Amino acid sequence: MAIQPLAYRMRPKALDEIVGQTHLVGKDKIIYRMVKAKQLSSMILYGPPGIGKTSIASAIAGSTKYAFRTLNAVTNNKKDMEVVAAEAKMSGTVILLLDEVHRLDKAKQDFLLPLLESGAIILIGATTSNPYIAINPAIRSRTQIFELKPLTVEDIMITMDRALSDKERGLGNYQVEIDEVAKKHFATASNGDVRSALNALELAVISSEPNSDGVIRITLDVAEECLQKKSLAHDKDGDAHYDVLSAFQKSVRGSDVNAALHYMGRLIEAGDLVSISRRMLVMAYEDIGLANPQAGAHTLAAIQTAEKVGFPEARIPLANAVIELCLSPKSNSAIMAIDEALADIRQGNSGEVPDHLRDGHYSGAQKLGRAIDYKYPHNYDNAWVDQQYLPDRLKNKLYYEPKFTSKFEQTIAGVYQKINENKAKKE
Repeated sequence: MAIQPLAYRMRPKALDEIVGQTHLVGKDKIIYRMVKAKQLSSMILYGPPGIGKTSIASAIAGSTKYAFRTLNAVTNNKKDMEVVAAEAKMSGTVILLLDEVHRLDKAKQDFLLPLLESGAIILIGATTSNPYIAINPAIRSRTQIFELKPLTVEDIMITMDRALSDKERGLGNYQVEIDEVAKKHFATASNGDVRSALNALELAVISSEPNSDGVIRITLDVAEECLQKKSLAHDKDGDAHYDVLSAFQKSVRGSDVNAALHYMGRLIEAGDLVSISRRMLVMAYEDIGLANPQAGAHTLAAIQTAEKVGFPEARIPLANAVIELCLSPKSNSAIMAIDEALADIRQGNSGEVPDHLRDGHYSGAQKLGRAIDYKYPHNYDNAWVDQQYLPDRLKNKLYYEPKFTSKFEQTIAGVYQKINENKAKKE
C-alpha cells in the first residue's frame, strides 16, 4: 500500500489540533460551540487551497464520532452519494465532506437536498470559489457559510514542528536538524498553503542522506529544491517576501516604473509567478481602475502569456504589463465606492428591494404587487427614466465619487453628474 502524504497523515483528529482559523474553531467560537453542543449543521467552508478546509471537516468528525466520508462534486457520481446516503440510513448521521462543492450538478444537488433537510447527511462543502456567487441558492440556503483566513507563517511553522516531532503520523522517527532559514522558507514560500509546506518538508527529509551520526540536515538549498521556489531573502523575521510585494504595489501606485521593475525582478528571481500575477491583477483594478479600464484586460493577457511560456521568457509580458500599470493614470473610485456600499450592508443598513424592481416572471407576481410600476429605460429617450432603485432607507445615498485623472473617467463622471442632476429636478 502506498504511503499517504505527510499532509494527509497530519490532518487533525480533533478541533484542538487545528492550527489557525481561531475565528471559527477557537474556544467559544461558532464551530467550537456547534461541536460542543452536538448541534451540527451543514456548512460551506471557502478559502484558498491548503488552509484547513478538509482539516476542519476531519476534526469535526473526530470530535463528534460521526462517520466521515469524503467525495468530490466533479469526480464522484450520484451512485457514490447513494452509498453515503445508505450508510446514513443505517448509522443515523454521516458527515460528508464534498470537495469542489461549487461544481455540484443539478442531479446530485436534487439528491442531496432532502438528506440535508432531514439531517441524515451533514454536508461540509469545501470550495475555493466565493459561495455567494458560485454555489446554487438551494444549497446555500441550507448551509452556513464560513470563510477561512490565510494561514500565517507562524501557523505553518507550528504545524511543521508538530510533524517533525510526531512519531506516529509524522516524521518523528527521523533524526532531523532543519536550519531556521530553511524552515522559514518552507513556511513563507508556500504562500499560506500548509499542504504544500508539509509535503515539501517530507520530500526534503526522505530524500536526504543522513550523516555519519544518523542526522538528516535540511538546509536552505534543500528547502528551495524541494519546494521548487528560491528564497527571496534571509531576513531574521521572515517578512521580506511580504515587504517586497508591498513595495511592488506601492511603487506601481506611485507611478515609479523603475522601482516597480526592481521589486518585480526580485519576485521573478524567487520564481514566484503566483504572487506576481495576483498582485498585478489587484493593482489593475484597485489602483488604476476606471482611469484605464483596459489595464485589467492587458494585465490578464500578460499573465496568461507568462503562464504559458514560463520563466525566463515570462519576464517579458510581465514587464510590459507593469510598465503600463505604472504609467497609467490612477483612480481608486471603484474600490472606494464598493467598500462604502459593503460597509452599509455589514452594518445592517440595507432595506427591502422596491416592489417595482422585484421579479415579476412567475404566476401570482402581480397579485403581490411585484414589478407592476417598473419603467423600462429603453422605452425612453437616452435609455434613462427617473425611478427609484435603492431601498427607501438608502434612496438618496451616493457611493460613487468619480476621479478626474483620465478622459475615460471624466466622460463617465459627466454622465453620472447629469443623471444625478436630472434626478434632483424630479424631486
